Amino acid sequence: MSEQPKTYRPATFTAQALGWVDEATRSVTPPIYPSTTFERNADLSYHDGRCYSRADNPTYDQACAVLNALEGGEDTRLFASGMAAAVAVLRSLEPGDHVIAPKVMYWSLRGFMLDSGVRAGLTFDFVDNGDCQSWISALKPGKTRLVWIETPSNPDWQITDIAAVADAAHQAGAIVAVDNTVATPLLTRPIELGADIVMHSATKYLNGHSDVLAGSLTTARKDPFWDRVCVQHKGGGAVLGVFETWLLLRGMRTLSIRVEKCCTNAMAIAQHFEHHPDIVQVQYPGLASHVGHDIAKRQMTGGFGGMLSLRVKGGRDRAVAFHNACNLFKRATSLGGVEGLIEHRASVEGPDSPVPDDLLRLSVGIEDIDDLISDLESALASSK
Repeated sequence: MSEQPKTYRPATFTAQALGWVDEATRSVTPPIYPSTTFERNADLSYHDGRCYSRADNPTYDQACAVLNALEGGEDTRLFASGMAAAVAVLRSLEPGDHVIAPKVMYWSLRGFMLDSGVRAGLTFDFVDNGDCQSWISALKPGKTRLVWIETPSNPDWQITDIAAVADAAHQAGAIVAVDNTVATPLLTRPIELGADIVMHSATKYLNGHSDVLAGSLTTARKDPFWDRVCVQHKGGGAVLGVFETWLLLRGMRTLSIRVEKCCTNAMAIAQHFEHHPDIVQVQYPGLASHVGHDIAKRQMTGGFGGMLSLRVKGGRDRAVAFHNACNLFKRATSLGGVEGLIEHRASVEGPDSPVPDDLLRLSVGIEDIDDLISDLESALASSK
């Protein structure tokens, strides 16, 4: 494959997927290689180092290269889901290792930590996302092996100071992994802020069309811990299918324009409802009133993301009624697609959820902003 120089900005190299052109056909659209196995040479060596599709399929190469370029990493691996990617990191730890994670985070991963993680011999401390000192105080030098950061955090969109936490974690001998799903590498580049590994639920903004389940891990450097993650990737078997990989790469080619539009729309909605008489609170890091706004301004460039939450006056019943009355915003889980989604998050997470009953999570799409605001206003009015 031929490719462009790496000096172009992300909007350019993502649109052209690094400019790779298939040498055999000169196709500007990447090919798909469905083969699960590759013929060995007569001397028993493998052509181009490829043996079996699980880790060696050439369809992966371009998507991984784009993610390396976006995150400023050295190596990327694709997984069958974001959960599979995160779990590969946890399974690369040793029994007895200590992990620090945020109190408010992706609920399914928190559940995995407290179930399978604990049964695997790991110990956990959960800290306040936006309180840097709580992260530092939880570190146990020589024992803390992994610090898992999710920023902005789901679904209150709190901001963690990646650089400050990473510096303290490294001094304690810990690895720092950052879930960058919501910010995307267009808004935050965790490796530049000191992170060792960046994780994405690529199902969300990277793909952006609600039609692919995928995950990724990108490392700042190849080291012994990354080698263990790669063993989990190949040996665990939770790899991405080649057609899904092709769709993911296609989605990333429009990442820049989608994220820009989602950020613009989310900010407009946040500002519109910030002082609305029927809204208790708007949770969005782009607002000056947000507790993590100053940190967000330092580590997010180009926007504050397409996710926000509304706390509705009237409690759970009105929040659900508001949610049910929306037409453009679809009542569905997930985020990061081109369409607006709304979700009563506490009912999804269950009785142990820390999410308030009056909170609605919005994944803002790329629709016309006046139509989106009108839909929310109409639904809010009808929910009285």
